[in-house]
Amino acid sequence: MLILQHPKERRVAIGTAAMAARCLAGSVVVVGTRLDTHPAVVAATTDPTRRAVLLWPGPDAVDVAAAPPTDAVTLLVVDGTWSTAKKLLVLNPAIAALPRYRITPASPSEYRIRREPRAECLSTIEAIANALGVLEGDPAPYREMLVPFRAMVDTQLDYQRRVGRPRDKSRLLRRVRPVWAPPPPLRDPSRVVVVAVETNAWPIDAKDRHPDEVVHALAARGDGSAHLELVVRPSHPLAPSVTSHTRLDADVLLAGAPRAALRRAFEAFLRPGDTLASWGSYATDLLAAEGVVAGHPTVDLRRVAANWLQASPGSMERCAARLGLRPPVLGAGRGGIRLGFMRGLYEAILGPRPARTRAPSSGPSSLAPDARRAPRSASPSGS
Repeated sequence: MLILQHPKERRVAIGTAAMAARCLAGSVVVVGTRLDTHPAVVAATTDPTRRAVLLWPGPDAVDVAAAPPTDAVTLLVVDGTWSTAKKLLVLNPAIAALPRYRITPASPSEYRIRREPRAECLSTIEAIANALGVLEGDPAPYREMLVPFRAMVDTQLDYQRRVGRPRDKSRLLRRVRPVWAPPPPLRDPSRVVVVAVETNAWPIDAKDRHPDEVVHALAARGDGSAHLELVVRPSHPLAPSVTSHTRLDADVLLAGAPRAALRRAFEAFLRPGDTLASWGSYATDLLAAEGVVAGHPTVDLRRVAANWLQASPGSMERCAARLGLRPPVLGAGRGGIRLGFMRGLYEAILGPRPARTRAPSSGPSSLAPDARRAPRSASPSGS
């Protein structure tokens, strides 16, 4: 059995994947985001004697209790929050394409110290115990896996009952905030390129799902001296929501440049020593898959913003609203709006830390106008 763990989950003290692995001889925990080429994953998915299957809910998944596999299988289980688990499947199309099996739990999760999105959702160790009990035809041994799990949950709840009060933050409130300095790769705006991408992305549970692919790429130098924008013709059929998501018409997307033009455009735009900055790693991961960012360091602006604010920044729209920013639109569709937000936030991060303010409950729609207009040229130009 393989447990595919998102890196963020490894740092969670009350996570259950490590506990499950210790209970099962021969199980392996693989940590990362790009796992399709990991040796353990390749060995499992290419083993001619044991078919690899994925434990994952959804309308196209087979109920393991109703129709269990009749041959020997290697079970792959994704460990993470629902958000990070879905991202792992997006980034690993070979894993996402495996035959899927789901479980129907007989009772709700006992993981009372974390909130599950739906009543039928289980923790990783509970899902594994349920699935293996059915696959092996003897659930009793796998129920023993839940003994340490229940002990951990009870210990946490007992501590909460005994403490009975929120954490004393008086010492923390007296702490002096350190002077802010942006990371060295971001200090020279002329050497920073802020990037945004829009993708032809199919739903994870789609029956005929295709890998995510860049269809609209945008970039702007941190000092505002040049920008790049390119619509790229998709290699796969358009996903059902791609036009509403990108805010570009289907005929614009289908008339885009050949995929090879994406790499050429960035090679012409980027200079040696440039740093690419994006909100999260999704954009730079996809550009790396296209061979675009080779040789250039990348920076996650969301993480930098969290250090700058000393708080979770939320989405880029909410972060900009929190700071009172109203950046300009820097391209067509949703990509141009997002690039404007990122560049505005990058400029703000170069300055001192803002006073602590409460984040707005929701991002105002006035900050996201519908910029349905023709894209600019793909070649570098002045802003």
